Amino acid sequence: MRAETGIFPINTGISQHIIDVIPDQTEGEKALKGYGPTGFSLVDTPRFQKLSRLERRLLGGLLFCLIGTVLAAPPAGAQGRLDAKYEASLAGLPIGKGAWIVDVSEDQYATALSGATTGLMKSIGGGNGTGASQGRIAGGQFVPQTYASTVNYGKKAETIRISLGGGNVKDSSIEPEPPVNPDRIPVTDAHRRGVLDPMTGALLKVPGTGDPLGPDACRKTLSVFDGRMRYDLRLDHKRMENVKAAKGYQGLVVVCGVTFVPIAGYVPDRASIKYVAAQRDMEIWFAPIAGTRVLAPYRISIPTPLGTGVIEATEFFSVQKTAKTN
Repeated sequence: MRAETGIFPINTGISQHIIDVIPDQTEGEKALKGYGPTGFSLVDTPRFQKLSRLERRLLGGLLFCLIGTVLAAPPAGAQGRLDAKYEASLAGLPIGKGAWIVDVSEDQYATALSGATTGLMKSIGGGNGTGASQGRIAGGQFVPQTYASTVNYGKKAETIRISLGGGNVKDSSIEPEPPVNPDRIPVTDAHRRGVLDPMTGALLKVPGTGDPLGPDACRKTLSVFDGRMRYDLRLDHKRMENVKAAKGYQGLVVVCGVTFVPIAGYVPDRASIKYVAAQRDMEIWFAPIAGTRVLAPYRISIPTPLGTGVIEATEFFSVQKTAKTN
């Protein structure tokens, strides 16, 4: 399955992000045809037989919605650190688990996320992923420097690497190199300027000196390049919620609505792109990382034809750290 990558930091990740749940090939459908240890085949169920081609792709893509990125070295003298664990579900059925670590200092950050499918989804087409993202903090904003992720699904794997400087992409690669599609809108040098990698794009750095957990956190547009596609994530404030993780954080989160806007690196006529771009009910719930002005996803929800896809924290431990001195 080769996806039109998007926001689940969840390669999300946060899995990669939102659009990762929609593959543009049929590998996810092929995975669904596998049999579990009991001989059960999902494609033989009456519910699956009634699904459209897009709906089958959605389900196949959700096999990998938590496949993400990991093992970034924490910056010295971190102000705050997040250790979180997530579970993914589709229509209430568990399909994956992931873990996320974020370290933030005054002038640098590193974020790491790993994920894998679980339960029935693992038995009929398991996937897992690793990777890393890190960079500097300048002018109160993230300035990413490196991003890398590897996603394994079945006997196949895909590795994406991006090198950035000053908000611009210096170099990027996908291995194995994807086939050329003449219908795909080319990504130009202009599209590679002023962007974030998909992991950094899952975090919010809130400027100012007031409470970072408020409506202003959502009033922004995130310009993202994921190695294949250039897209915007337009956020808008929806409401505040109170949450209580099974372990760790309990308190307020800010709920941002998300609109996916494809820019380049995609096929305009592809049904999966049209579907996600048309959604107006996608949400990310952001919680604070102690000691910083950084917010991290606590919950992500995406409507699909099969029910709502959700990634939600089960553990969300955030601690303030004292800066080290030489």
